Formats: sequence, structure tokens, C-alpha cells
Amino acid sequence: MSELAVRAEKLDAVDELGGKRAEFVLDAASGHAADAAGIYLDGNSLGALPAVVPGRVEDVVRRQWGELRIRSWEESGWWTAPERIGDRIAPLVGAAPGQVVVGDSTSVNVFKALVGAVRMAGDGRDELLVDATTFPTDGYIAESAARMTGRTLRPVTPAEVPGALGHRTAAVLLNHVDYRTGRLHDLPALTAAVHEAGALAVWDLCHSAGALPVGLDEHGVDLAVGCTYKYLNGGPGAPAYLYVRRELQDRFDSPLPGWNSHAEPFGMRSGYEPASGAPRGRVGTPDILSMLALEAALEVWDGVPVEAVRAKSLALTDFFLECVAEYVPEGRVECLTPVAHAERGSQIALRCDDAGEVMKRLIERGVVGDFRAPDVLRFGFTPLYVGFADVERAARVLARTLG
Repeated sequence: MSELAVRAEKLDAVDELGGKRAEFVLDAASGHAADAAGIYLDGNSLGALPAVVPGRVEDVVRRQWGELRIRSWEESGWWTAPERIGDRIAPLVGAAPGQVVVGDSTSVNVFKALVGAVRMAGDGRDELLVDATTFPTDGYIAESAARMTGRTLRPVTPAEVPGALGHRTAAVLLNHVDYRTGRLHDLPALTAAVHEAGALAVWDLCHSAGALPVGLDEHGVDLAVGCTYKYLNGGPGAPAYLYVRRELQDRFDSPLPGWNSHAEPFGMRSGYEPASGAPRGRVGTPDILSMLALEAALEVWDGVPVEAVRAKSLALTDFFLECVAEYVPEGRVECLTPVAHAERGSQIALRCDDAGEVMKRLIERGVVGDFRAPDVLRFGFTPLYVGFADVERAARVLARTLG
């Protein structure tokens, strides 16, 4: 056994979050040539299944829907689920209750947040800034929002934002963590710069919520969105969430007013009057099956401080980089993820010329990460169920695959 493998076992033995692993379904990965026992390093795309979810979903289908039927909107709490589950997510993103509502997709919530921010900024500000390195959909939505509101869209990198801000800036849409490289952007400093220019800050938290502290309230973020199927383990297509800072809620004018966000949803009035508080971010009928699966999945966070998750995330990614440096031939891969902790999310991105084929072979051998064109291997480290022995074995299999 190598020195790194011995160290991995010792680290796992004292891991404060190690017990959480038992709360997930982590069967061995399929693969006819598996070298590793199902090492799952793709939680930054789709989180693993919490063990409590199947039984809970069965109850929702068989009893709540099958027996209670329409009564479940009241008796099973379906109607209040978007805000109730939002309040469970709130501590994970550093928000007080009453500011997060769950529903719709990330894309829809980006649209609501960005247009809502522009409307709050006022007529004198005619420019939107968007992260030029963003996940493509955010860029598409920003372009559409700019077109719809008569604003000019200006793509800039996060590093360029302070110099690009001015009296024309209405709102800025930024990603907390770069989806390709895993680079963590400085949310407090960038939010402060946006506010100093008199604009509103909108943050996409898809690759940070559930992996590291966010501090939405602490840093005065105006609006934020995020998915729940990555580090929050809500399941494929799980509903996203929208955060609107409490001080802005009365001014938030959603571009998608629906009956569910009406002050009297069952009044069926022809005129729209928005609800107060977080429900103003709702649109239509909630997706109850996915939403209640997410609610069950969030139970794995009971008693888990986000700070402990962040500490383990950094330790895991540090250890992976050390193992890669030890096992992989020099020059075979290039790390795109910053080494500095303050600039690193919870993934490691490695560049190599044949990345697509390499990832295919890794998955066949039981190490599941993912590939981003044209040449990036991505490995996501979800501290609730990834251990140090997983990391060491994954690096060894990577080295053999690259060889």
C-alpha cells in the first residue's frame, strides 16, 4: 500500500462527515473493466441519491396523491412547500427565513431575477453586465432579458467587473463558481463594487450552494438563483430556487406573474396583485413530486454546518491534487482550478488533449467524473459522501488510464 493510500485511510478514520456516507445510495458503478468500487466524482452535475428519498416519494405517490388526492394540498402541506423548502435551503446559502422560494428551473429563475433587478434599477440605467465565462444558458437568458427591457448587454469577465461598472449599469449577473474550471469568484468584493456603482447584484449559486458558505444576507446580495440537483442532491430535474433580499421584496416586479404569486391565488381576479414576501417569486402550480423528493433529500443536512463541509472540500481537493502530482506523469495533465483556497470551489478541472476518451475509459473503470469540450476533465468532490480513500483510488486509476 502506498504512503498516500495509508494517509487516506487515516484521514477517513477521523473524518467528522464520514458518517453521512451511510445516508446515501452509493452502489458500485457499472463498468465491465471496473478498477474502483464506484467512485462517484460527478456530484457537481448530479448529486447522489439520499437513502430516505425513495420511501418518501413512494408515500407521496401512494398515500398523498393516491389516497388523499386533492386534500393533500392542505393536509399534506403541498401548498406551502415552495416556501417551506426554501427555508430549509436558506441556511445553506446564508439567508434568514422568508427570502427563498423553490420552484421552476434555474433558467426561469435567472430570467425572473435579472428582469426584476433591471426594473428595480430604474430607467436611467441602460446596461446589463454578464459574466463572459458563464454557463451558456445564463448568457442566453441575459441576452433575452436585455432585449426585452431595452438594455444593452455587455459581457465581461468577473475580474473586469469593477472597471466596467458605471452610472449606466443596471444589474450584474455573475457565477459564484466557474462551471468549467472550478474557480471561486469573490462574492463579497464584487457585490460591494456593484452596490458602490448603484447597481444590483444577481448571483448564480449552482456550483457553490451545498459546497461552501455563501453569505447572501451577510454580504447584501440582492438576488440569487441556484439549482438543487448538484451539491444539494435533489435529483434529476429538481426544482431550482430564487432568493430576493427582504428589503427588496416589496419592489420585486416579476416578469412572470402567475396565479400562484397572486395575493389572492384563489380569487381568480383579472387584475394582478402580487403576494408579499417570498411567494412573489412563484409562478404556476408547484411540481410536487420533485419538490417533495428535494425536501426529503435536504434532511441529510440536519446538524451539518456548511463550514465543516467547506473544510473537508478543501482537504479533499488538496489531497486529490497531491495524488495526481504523485501518480500522473508530469506534463500529462494541466490543472485549471486555482490552487489558492480562496479561489477554489469544490471541483478540480484538469486539461488534457484526449479528455473525452480519457473520461470514457475512467467511467468504464469505475471512476465517474465528466468531460467538458474540448479538453477538460471535471471531478466534483461532494464532502457528504466522498472520502479520502475514494480520492486516492481515483487518482491511481486516472494515472493508469492516462498511461
